[in-house]
Amino acid sequence: MNHRGLRRGVSNLMVGLVTGVVLVALLPLAFILVNLALQGAGSLSLDFFTRTPAPAGESGGGVVHAIVGTLIIVGAASAIGLPVGLAAGIYCAEYPASRLTWTTRFVADVLNGTPSIVVGVFAWAWIVATQRHFSALAGSAALAILMIPMVLRTTEEMIKLVPSSLREAALALGYPRWRTSLSIVVRTTLPGIVTGSLLAVARIAGETAPLLFTALGSQYLSFRPDQPMAALPLTVFTYATGPYEEWHRYAWASALVLILVVLVLSVGARLAIRRRFDFHG
Repeated sequence: MNHRGLRRGVSNLMVGLVTGVVLVALLPLAFILVNLALQGAGSLSLDFFTRTPAPAGESGGGVVHAIVGTLIIVGAASAIGLPVGLAAGIYCAEYPASRLTWTTRFVADVLNGTPSIVVGVFAWAWIVATQRHFSALAGSAALAILMIPMVLRTTEEMIKLVPSSLREAALALGYPRWRTSLSIVVRTTLPGIVTGSLLAVARIAGETAPLLFTALGSQYLSFRPDQPMAALPLTVFTYATGPYEEWHRYAWASALVLILVVLVLSVGARLAIRRRFDFHG
């Protein structure tokens, strides 16, 4: 009984310690969310979401141009980065002994450790300077470069968790290698791959430095990817460093909207995956 009680006490102590560590890790996130809500919620209104900015020094206006710009730039970056990252991750996981796999992993690791501002300078030199003007497409290309290695490594690690027996069973049933990878392996790890992809989208959605060198920003609502375009991170940067008090309030509100956009996308994707698997189950 004494040994059993000691083990139970140690177990409860360790559970308490782990719970405490988790709470400490969540405190910064909770502080950020609460602070954003307190500072920015008061500036949210219908005009904030439906109007373009008012002239400098005047009250009113909104950030609809930045919201639309963020959706366009991040959407285009995802359309570029997700397919490339997923395909490269699947290849690296399915052909680990290939020389191309080693090279791909090395490049991905280097890109993961590269500061985002360096990627922005690279995109400026190769796209903006060549075209002789800033554009949303250049911003999307810079964000896609940041996204690809994150999606690649996440996809590869998720696929590695699939037991070899599952592949062997599919091959024994006559499935070709490519169909086994896409229909069996990827489908099994889909929730993890989607989660990793969402983390990559959330990461690039908040990047500011690459957009300063590429999309530049704009005070007008634009749908043309070949022209400068606003984005929420650029708006937060501009308003936070501006001289007007109302700009500061709008910076807090824009940061809150950016967090909410990422949260809605993440929750929506998780619900869609759960419904799909419940339906197939």
